[in-house]
Amino acid sequence: MRYVAFGFGQDVHTAQQGNVDKPSDQSSDFFEELLVNPTLLTIASQRGNLDCGGLSYIVVGYGNFTQVVVPAAEGHVSVCVQRGSDAQLMARQIIDLLDTHTS
Repeated sequence: MRYVAFGFGQDVHTAQQGNVDKPSDQSSDFFEELLVNPTLLTIASQRGNLDCGGLSYIVVGYGNFTQVVVPAAEGHVSVCVQRGSDAQLMARQIIDLLDTHTS
């Protein structure tokens, strides 16, 4: 895992692991969590709610890493993992954690 973020409206919290190969800029990460991921979730949720049974998560494959974004009750959780990691497994783990802590 490279970093994790929690986005709740205009409130964004991030934590990055040390010794990350090719880290992205922290200000870039902040704006991704503030603008890009909420927008992607909105668009994909609207599509998913039409006739796909909703939206569970989004996986974005960047050149240096993979981003897993999961909608949460008041925002989203985003986890950045190394390329080649099992993003679907990470998404399921995030969903399970959210279910455990929101039930």
